[in-house]
Amino acid sequence: MNITFLGGTGTVTGSKYFIETNTTKILVDCGLYQGYKWLRARNREPLPLDLKSLDAIVLSHAHLDHSGFIPVLYKQGFRGAIYTHPATISLCSILLPDSGHIQEDDANFYKKHKISKHENPEPLYDKETAEACLSLFQAVEFNKAFRIGDIDLVLQSAGHILGAASVILEADGKRVGFSGDVGRPDDIIMYPPKPLPPLDLLLLESTYGNRLHDKEDAYEQLAEIVNSTAKLGGVLLIPSFAVGRTEAVQHMLATLLKRDLIPKLPIYLDSPMAINVFNIYCQHFELNRLSKKQCQDMCNIVAFTKTVDESKALSDLIMPHIIIAGSGMATGGRILHHLKRLIGDYRTTVLFTGYLSGGTRGAKILAGKDNVKIHGKWWPVKARVEVLNGLSGHGDYEDITKWLQSSKLHPKTKIRLVHGEPEASEAMRDHLMQHTKFEVEVANYHEILRL
Repeated sequence: MNITFLGGTGTVTGSKYFIETNTTKILVDCGLYQGYKWLRARNREPLPLDLKSLDAIVLSHAHLDHSGFIPVLYKQGFRGAIYTHPATISLCSILLPDSGHIQEDDANFYKKHKISKHENPEPLYDKETAEACLSLFQAVEFNKAFRIGDIDLVLQSAGHILGAASVILEADGKRVGFSGDVGRPDDIIMYPPKPLPPLDLLLLESTYGNRLHDKEDAYEQLAEIVNSTAKLGGVLLIPSFAVGRTEAVQHMLATLLKRDLIPKLPIYLDSPMAINVFNIYCQHFELNRLSKKQCQDMCNIVAFTKTVDESKALSDLIMPHIIIAGSGMATGGRILHHLKRLIGDYRTTVLFTGYLSGGTRGAKILAGKDNVKIHGKWWPVKARVEVLNGLSGHGDYEDITKWLQSSKLHPKTKIRLVHGEPEASEAMRDHLMQHTKFEVEVANYHEILRL
């Protein structure tokens, strides 16, 4: 069995792992590159494999850095099955078409305003293609064995978001685990990840390999930010990921309101995608900690702005209010229009809700840049910029170390670190080498591992 690292190495985006046996070829994850321009350019490069011989894709979860390249392969002719958890299918049915729609809108905007280097800018894929690829998805429940050619597989819960899985496969007498994105033991919404079975090799995420999550109380931090922004008469802008983070923020705001710890400001969820995702979370009580009453409370405190006109109407508001909108890293979506008109106002607070990949607009804003480029124009940054600690869906290096120690891994299990910036992966390697008996190395782009 050979494993080729086609993405998710040296970066937290573009996860793709090509597994090849004598008779079977599959991809585990098929993610979109995001962030730095040189990374995004990889999305335009053909994968070094024959799509006609690719038997299937196994998807760990719905986030675009793991699923967002699937429509590209569909556009190029891939028609094999895509196996994943039912909740992931529900989320992908929202995220993938939305990704295509955003790309279409961006291409049209750049073309209309002639701010692209290309005479006729084209999206990587459109909404129609993203919708069409959904016909390939096949549902697999957690802990239910299935087979692709001569490869036996099972998905087990990884926490993180709804449907997120670690992928366990067996072939050629070897058992290999793909951690996917590993959730936190004390996540506000999701349950902890399930321990791993015995493995010969583990591909392990290292997003927070060089950082520990802040121990500051996230509720207290959010209350302070809401109260101070309202006192200034400003607007609280929350760029938020539609899956997981938005639901957590809504739940926290509802809790703070119920305890009379923040004023009753108007709260707007300005994301049709997040609105649809919210409904999916409330449908899957068995997969998360939220009760039906908590979902109702979250819904009651928020006004949904579904149409473009409703979104534009928010610019007429003069009283303090809160806007939650995608995208979480400010790379696209409706949050950009709100940032353009409000980021230059000192009364505004921009509150990010989690990890920001290097090179993204959100990372640049958080780094303290004086100006930020949005839709081809530079905008001065005078707003207060904060990060809400404690909402990351990824376990930090201590969380993951404890997860590994609670698993049934043999000390001779080999670990290859993926899904991390270089500094994070190297720090994670050092930590695991010091605190475990595993052989740990950092995976390299296009490396081929032969088992």
